[in-house]
Amino acid sequence: MSASKGNTQGVGFHYHIDPEATAHDLMNEATEWLQYARSLTRLLADLIHETDTVDCQRMAHSLEAIGALTHMGVQCTAQAHARMCWEKGGASADPAR
Repeated sequence: MSASKGNTQGVGFHYHIDPEATAHDLMNEATEWLQYARSLTRLLADLIHETDTVDCQRMAHSLEAIGALTHMGVQCTAQAHARMCWEKGGASADPAR
């Protein structure tokens, strides 16, 4: 097996999450990113089924794109979860709520 020429230190991009976004907004955004990843995966699979040869470089870039979209969806989900926990913790600490 050959050594990877790609980024082995993790994701090579940064996605800024709006600090004003609600948990609901973040979950909707996560769903959108994951749907993009799913659609790209289906497109890539269809293209592979229709071809006799596969360009490994393009395949690697396509898989990296799917990974990036999935990562963005996971990040949005994690932020939504953190905000829900923060809101729940704030509600239980505040006796007026």
